[in-house]
Amino acid sequence: MMKIKVGSIKLFNSKRLFVSAMTWVVVTCTSLLFAPKDLLAFLSLDHLVNQYGQFIGLGLIMGVAYFLSQIFAFVVDESIVFFRQKRTVETIEAKVKLLDPAERALLREFFLQGQTILTLPQNELAVKNLVHSSILEMLGNERHYAIQGPTAEYKISMPARNYLNRDVLRLPAGEPSAEEMTYLIKTRPHFINGLVQSRKHAA
Repeated sequence: MMKIKVGSIKLFNSKRLFVSAMTWVVVTCTSLLFAPKDLLAFLSLDHLVNQYGQFIGLGLIMGVAYFLSQIFAFVVDESIVFFRQKRTVETIEAKVKLLDPAERALLREFFLQGQTILTLPQNELAVKNLVHSSILEMLGNERHYAIQGPTAEYKISMPARNYLNRDVLRLPAGEPSAEEMTYLIKTRPHFINGLVQSRKHAA
């Protein structure tokens, strides 16, 4: 991990140095090409410009082209991010309308347990479907148990939180009645209690 961080810092510093160098190239070439002739003569730079004008112009073109390419790359990257986020939101909206009982019960666990992160079985179909539809995000901390199988920590994604309310998850508006609590307990995912026991049988 430390080697990766050091490498990233070196790459960042190298890129920043290169950008600074290109900036100075553009500024210098622009100044030499467009400065008043009297000023150039005063600074004794007129002969330099006359002799190497074509190279100075080439340096200016290269510098401007570099910065234009950076602007183009930035616009493309931002566009990709925008359309990816838009597609993610559309996927979440479509999935929220079609949650099956197992998926809805799984999402209710975050609210019933009052937790933002839950350990869930990776091979569970409801978990896979919710991850595939961008409603759940896997955070890592993967573990393998002999009984339950592989588990990992998951959280509800930020975009999905705007769509998961009590009506969608069929949670009571206030304090649940005895009948409502019985229903919620009865419909809890079958693997929730098994997860606690499986930790004692880690492979």
